[in-house]
Amino acid sequence: MPRVFRQAGALTFSAGPAAYAEITKEGLRPERIGTIAGASGGAKWLVLSQLDRVIARRLLPQLSGPVHTIGTSIGAWRMACYAQADPLAAIERFERAYLSQTYSAKPDREEISTSTAAILDEILGPLGVQEILTHPVLRTHIMTVRSRHLTSTERRPMLAAGLAAAASLNLLSRRSLGMFFDRVLFVDERGPEAERPPFYAATGFPMFRVPLAAENLKDAIVATGAIPLIMSGVRDIHGAPQGMYRDGGVIDYHIDLPQSASDRLSLYPHFYNYLKPGWFDKRLGWRRPDPLNIDRMILVSPSAEFVARLPNGKIPDRKDFTTYSAEERLRVWTEVVAACRELADELEDVLENDTLAARLQPFA
Repeated sequence: MPRVFRQAGALTFSAGPAAYAEITKEGLRPERIGTIAGASGGAKWLVLSQLDRVIARRLLPQLSGPVHTIGTSIGAWRMACYAQADPLAAIERFERAYLSQTYSAKPDREEISTSTAAILDEILGPLGVQEILTHPVLRTHIMTVRSRHLTSTERRPMLAAGLAAAASLNLLSRRSLGMFFDRVLFVDERGPEAERPPFYAATGFPMFRVPLAAENLKDAIVATGAIPLIMSGVRDIHGAPQGMYRDGGVIDYHIDLPQSASDRLSLYPHFYNYLKPGWFDKRLGWRRPDPLNIDRMILVSPSAEFVARLPNGKIPDRKDFTTYSAEERLRVWTEVVAACRELADELEDVLENDTLAARLQPFA
């Protein structure tokens, strides 16, 4: 019997043209999923933690490998949970550690970076790195940036000036970010060349590809979440070109990359029902993803009506660390996580009753 929801439409389901055509005709077949993507967003991930549990329990066991995961910032942390032997336990550890983080009244980047590294250790435990690197189905890929010129320093005034210059030139051309940052993709290179991820040869920016290994996996995950000015970058990662590595969302905020091979689909659980290509594009209404990159994408996101019913009518974000006391933030975030069980129930219902085709709408 289908579940009964408090209110309908807690989730929105959108798809690019090719994905929309396939699913409205044939329904969702999990074995057709070839990529799972996770975007930057910091504390916003809490609105997806219940959905991640459903995906781990219902969809991951049905995938036909290899399936590529791609993440920047918090998205890469989520994908690292997916690729462990017990993804549900990893998601639980991540949520628990993330909710309980606390800081001094005015934390510096060293304090924030130390706390973040401790959360990652909790997520991975003693076996997580090896499990990710040997997962039988999932191939984990992590996008970072290598900083150049002024953006490679940790001296705050110089770094701020470099970021301001990058933001200003980005108004004119997104490609100008290549003057300040290189893409560096840490790649699970198992399998033949024909099984490389669809974003392996992404164009538009200078890009290095580094084999993902036990010696660099943790550093790559930390680096892709290292928000400039907020956290310390990671210098000289094993196997990668020398330099300072930072948040992959600077260029690939919402993963505007080729996500699907021509014969597979991409699953994208996301905070929003829209995509912004880069970190500096958040307020640029005209900056939209490449239509080719979303052609075979299925976007699953909370509806505006659902978000309006969350505490204070919004998804958690980084500003909550300064808006609330530690106790109040924990209370609000815990309420959000509990409320998002409604999203999980709705996704369970859609999967159980195969109603995605009826719910799907074209990606705007």
